[in-house]
Amino acid sequence: MLESVKDYYGKVLQSSDDLQTNACCTDEAMPEFLKPILSKVHDEVMMRYYGCGLVVPEQMQGLKVLDLGCGAGRDVYALSAMVGETGKVVGLDMTDEQLNIAREYQDYHADVFGYAKTNVEFIQGDIDQLQNLPFEDGYFDLIVSNCVINLVQDKQNVLKQAHRLLKQGGEMYFSDVYCDRRIPQELVNDEVLYGECLSGALYWRDFLEFSKQAGFTDPRLVKDRVLTIENAKLEQKIGHMNFYSATYRLFKIDGLESACEDYGQAVRYKGTIEHQPHFMMLDGHHKIETGKIFSVCGNTYRMLNNTRFKDHFEFFGDWSTHYGIYPDCGTPIPFATDGNSLAGACC
Repeated sequence: MLESVKDYYGKVLQSSDDLQTNACCTDEAMPEFLKPILSKVHDEVMMRYYGCGLVVPEQMQGLKVLDLGCGAGRDVYALSAMVGETGKVVGLDMTDEQLNIAREYQDYHADVFGYAKTNVEFIQGDIDQLQNLPFEDGYFDLIVSNCVINLVQDKQNVLKQAHRLLKQGGEMYFSDVYCDRRIPQELVNDEVLYGECLSGALYWRDFLEFSKQAGFTDPRLVKDRVLTIENAKLEQKIGHMNFYSATYRLFKIDGLESACEDYGQAVRYKGTIEHQPHFMMLDGHHKIETGKIFSVCGNTYRMLNNTRFKDHFEFFGDWSTHYGIYPDCGTPIPFATDGNSLAGACC
């Protein structure tokens, strides 16, 4: 399957027009600040883009970033503009044809972004083997990936190694494809379905478990959408399985708990993150408006206080009193509250 993926993205696909489904397509409104950046990315790089989301998180100036499965480098070059000349972006991919295009335009993009020299590096390698990368533990501030982890065989190892490569307080911010059930092996073996980012997709609950086992205790869903496939022949093979494109952020922070616990804490956003003067959207459930006292669980408190976002918030409360599970974002208490037993229910 590894060689099949190489051939599919190196020889079969010559541009995004060659895709047979909408799985590897970004169906998301482009932020205004990103439009002028992408307008400077070379056309040949742009035409070989096969992502399913936007992997451009907040507050990236000066960061060291790793892009897993960078392809021809569209996201790498967009991120290189976001991190600035003092930052660094490393793109990793296994496909010769894609990397040849990415490397061809390093000096071009350094020039259009006004840098004295390029701030990007491209490495050929297998995402399954991140342990072989020439970087020490905790080297990167941010790891991104755009619709690639579904193509990898050992997804658990990818998450484990990503956690190792991130510094404390760093994050993995990535878009990928998920399924509402585990995919049967005969479909996993289908080279077209696999190459189209469908039959390698993780069952969503398996992904959450793998993330937690890797050390990302509290995965946060940022955005998601249903994939409609739009290919009758492939839809017939898929049957009743449902696929989703989703963007997650996984923080490497010591002390995160497996549920959202209430310690009576709150934050106030200063409105100082670039391009986000009115609110900061941490994830799909936490839209934090500027100037407003915003009640948070202990995990959210740490995600803002122990990361690059700290200087952009005021923090209230401590860890002296625990008030139980947080009602709005945690698992509710499983016991009967009216004195009646719920024995016999599966959950």
